[in-house]
Amino acid sequence: TSLGSVISEHVGEGSIIQVRNRRVGYSLLRRGQLNSCNHCIIVLHLLLVEGPEYEELVRLHDSVYDQAVAWFTSLKDNMKVQILNHFGSMPGKEPEPQSNPSGPAWYWWLLAVLPLENRAQLAILAMTSLKDRLIAIRRVLIFVTRKRPR
Repeated sequence: TSLGSVISEHVGEGSIIQVRNRRVGYSLLRRGQLNSCNHCIIVLHLLLVEGPEYEELVRLHDSVYDQAVAWFTSLKDNMKVQILNHFGSMPGKEPEPQSNPSGPAWYWWLLAVLPLENRAQLAILAMTSLKDRLIAIRRVLIFVTRKRPR
């Protein structure tokens, strides 16, 4: 039995599921049947942090956002135009990084425009910690910034 069919048949919106030995919240976007198999599409909610961990998360969030803006600004004009035409402008930085259960909007925009293979994107999306996702994106930004010819 697939995770999707278990969720689809037995678990309702806003319930807690077990993913890799971690309890996480999720939103059920859609469920149905395809090729005689039950399936569903869910969005995992990020784990929330408080106290000193939260303060560290805010610093990391702000730092990675600034790094992303610097990377995008440094791109050649034709590349920026292509990205802007296809994806629109980069969303602004939210004052509260945990306000959206799926993570900041600018983060999703950046994940879409960075030169990443689908496999790498999925690995990042599977993370349920915003801190881990931000650290992964920071590594990618460092890599693409160093790799680019000057």
